[in-house]
Amino acid sequence: MVDIPLPGGSAPDADTTVVDTPPPQDGKGSSGILKSGAIMAVGTLASRITGFLRTAVIVAALGTGLVANAYNTANTIPNQIYDLLLGGILTSVIVPLLVRAKQRDRAAGEQYEQRVFTLAVIGLAVLTVVAVLLAPLFIDVLAGSYTGDQRAVAVLFARFFLPQLFFYGVGAFAGAVLNTRGSFGAPMWAPVLNNIVVIAVGGAFLAVSTGRVDPSTISDQQLMLLSVGTTGGIVLQTVALWPSLRRVGFRWRPRLDFRRGELGEVGRMAGWTLLYVVATQVALAVVTALTNRAGKLAFDQGLGEGYGYTPYFNAYQLFQLPYAIVGVSVITALLPRMSRFAAEGKTADVRAAFSSGLRLSSVIIMPAAALMLVLGPEITTVLFAHGNTTAADALVIARVMQMFALALVPFSVYQLMLRVFYAHGDTRTPALVGLVVTTANIIMAFTAYNVLNVKWIVVGIAGGFAVTNLVGTITCWLVLRRKLGGIDGRRIVGGHLKLLVAIWPLIGFAYAAHTIADALGGTDTMLPALATLVAGSVGGGLLYVLFAKLMRVEEIQTTIATFARRLPGRAK
Repeated sequence: MVDIPLPGGSAPDADTTVVDTPPPQDGKGSSGILKSGAIMAVGTLASRITGFLRTAVIVAALGTGLVANAYNTANTIPNQIYDLLLGGILTSVIVPLLVRAKQRDRAAGEQYEQRVFTLAVIGLAVLTVVAVLLAPLFIDVLAGSYTGDQRAVAVLFARFFLPQLFFYGVGAFAGAVLNTRGSFGAPMWAPVLNNIVVIAVGGAFLAVSTGRVDPSTISDQQLMLLSVGTTGGIVLQTVALWPSLRRVGFRWRPRLDFRRGELGEVGRMAGWTLLYVVATQVALAVVTALTNRAGKLAFDQGLGEGYGYTPYFNAYQLFQLPYAIVGVSVITALLPRMSRFAAEGKTADVRAAFSSGLRLSSVIIMPAAALMLVLGPEITTVLFAHGNTTAADALVIARVMQMFALALVPFSVYQLMLRVFYAHGDTRTPALVGLVVTTANIIMAFTAYNVLNVKWIVVGIAGGFAVTNLVGTITCWLVLRRKLGGIDGRRIVGGHLKLLVAIWPLIGFAYAAHTIADALGGTDTMLPALATLVAGSVGGGLLYVLFAKLMRVEEIQTTIATFARRLPGRAK
């Protein structure tokens, strides 16, 4: 999920073009990666914080039942189609090709950029029109269990949400152009605007609602507010990138005069990527359909509405937060860098950049996974137990999120390793590994659906996601080790073992805070949950940093020093 599932700091940094400045080539580029990543991470943090406010407002407005399932399922469709037909190609094919074209000839590379942008805009426009016409079919595939008013509402949402496909694609391509020109901040900040719009829409919906809505009672005005407002946020997010494009010198001049072999090069690389993305989207479609069916089964059995796709969707959004803030930021900073190294045949520098990026991202991702696992109920109570969502509904989301937390580290490592293959122009290997991973994911999802009690199906499917990402990580590790002639395994494993030791005091402190709060009356209301979450996170986090420093984890030192230099009044 976008990621993009497959898919914001300081404004001046976002507008700085540094493409002509070569990155460090001695394998000690941690501070350089961290600086670029920090710019994006701050923006992504703002994006994700407002994103969770957006999600919390929508959950408060719609609950976790039938209308919420229809809204979230329909809103997933443009993401899935975009990922299926363009998203993976942009991230894995276009960025490396643009970097290489500009390295060969800067002027010719910029013309190539114009041609590919034009082709993308035309293709997106045609694709969007076709997708809107096929909206009922998409709902039937992803939510065949929907009937009557719920299906009608879902189809209406889908027709309004599918035009997002065009703006997702244009925005992603604009982000790719900015990244290849060394400008990373704007694509990370733009989603904040989208989130603000949807927060306003959700607030307005709450203001005009008199209680919990269902597919038969939701009014036309409420439907239009949700539909137009949600898509309007995506439009604003895309338009907001244009000033940054102009500041880095990009002016779109439509042209389709492709030179001999250019489209063939894209096609050869995109073919394997398309196979990979098809496999991931098939798995996502299966998971969406099964979680929707689980929700319908629970409702029919009188267990309530909160055991379907919406808890899974919201838990996945929480799971994505650390990866999006840290993992995506590091990956985005690393991909152009590794692509240059790979194009120059500098395998040792590719290996060093990968190792550094992986160790840096794990400094944040590992403790984040631990906190999600221990304080999951407090997190979801604070975020979601409001309005039309009960504490019991929030607890279901917590259980799913705790399973996703087990996947956070292997998922992040797996995604970073895929980018090493893409940097070499190798889309075949990720596609073949992806087939293994997605097949395992589908098998695990069907197993959970058929074996577990209906209350635990969505939790089990999330657990299957964790297992399949571990499979992907191990498989990728073995293949990449051979490709790079080694993968700096001693430093990577040693660094992660040190982090693992440093995490246990965090886990112990957070668990103690959770246990004490439960003994004093529980954390199923806002204030006790918030107090426990703050105490457990801050106290545990400080212990983690202390023990990581005692263990001499070099990345924690680099992280602290880099962020300290960026504080107001400190020397840069």
